Amino acid sequence: MKTQQKKGMSTEKLVTSALMTALVILFQLLATYTTFFGPFSTAIGLIPIAIGAILCGPAIGAWLGLIFAVIVFATGGANLFLAFDIPGTIITVLSKGILCGLVAGLVYKGLCKLNSTIAAFAAAIICPMVNTSVFLLGCIIFFMDDAVGIANMLGSAETGVALFIALALGNFLFELGLNTVLSPVVVKLLNIRKKG
Repeated sequence: MKTQQKKGMSTEKLVTSALMTALVILFQLLATYTTFFGPFSTAIGLIPIAIGAILCGPAIGAWLGLIFAVIVFATGGANLFLAFDIPGTIITVLSKGILCGLVAGLVYKGLCKLNSTIAAFAAAIICPMVNTSVFLLGCIIFFMDDAVGIANMLGSAETGVALFIALALGNFLFELGLNTVLSPVVVKLLNIRKKG
């Protein structure tokens, strides 16, 4: 009986993972055409990453983050940065994708014993936070000299860097709001359906 239950759970996890993988691809393809914040496409693919990490765990969260990163490369979302530093771009994009899913899953796993609703909100919040933090860290490590150089070409290093940070912050706040509202709601609805 336990073996059947385990097998059923792993099948459910596999199906959920496949569905979330498809949604990451679909959402991030849609994001390619909805750029609100300058050169940054909105990472709406973070929503299924957070949901997958919550429902299936940190490993699946990391997998979904990897798929997200691959789509960013495939759609040309990293082309601006690839022109300046190919290895730096690859490291930054892969790291931010994988880590946002992994950390969201770990946060949920760590907090769900206390309260699953709070854990879902925390995972939904941490996902875009990690994504943006790793992106900014990658920019500091690999692209700061280039960003200052481009800003100097535009006439003002301070204005160029401030604009870059403002665009990244606007993008982050949009992703944070969207993820915080949608991810826990979807998880709650799925759990209600599962219990019913």
